[in-house]
Amino acid sequence: MRLHLLGKGGSKSGDCPSLLATDQGTYVAQGWRTGRADTVEIPHLLTGFAEPDTYLGATLTDTGRGTFLVTGRPISEPDVLAQLTLADDESAIEIPKNRRAFYGAEAK
Repeated sequence: MRLHLLGKGGSKSGDCPSLLATDQGTYVAQGWRTGRADTVEIPHLLTGFAEPDTYLGATLTDTGRGTFLVTGRPISEPDVLAQLTLADDESAIEIPKNRRAFYGAEAK
C-alpha cells in the first residue's frame, strides 16, 4: 500500500496527526492512541484534508475537546508503517473513503 500525505496538524511535534490517501482507495488516519488498537483520536481539522467530493467513511465521535475518535483497521504492515513517522503516543488506522452525493433539491 502506498501513501500520499493530504495534511497534518493538531500537535506541536513534526509528523503529528495526519490524514493520508492510499493507492487502495482508502484513507489512513495517524492519530493519538486510545487504548484500543482499532481507534485513534484525531483533531477536527484533519477531516478538512479529505480529497474533493469524499469524506471519511467511519463514525466520528466528538470528544468535546476539538478531537474525534475514529475506528478502522489497525495498520500493522511493516512496509506501510515505514512510510509513517509515528510519535510514541500515536498509531494509524485504515478507514474507507466514501464519495459524497447530493440528496437535496435544486435551489430556486
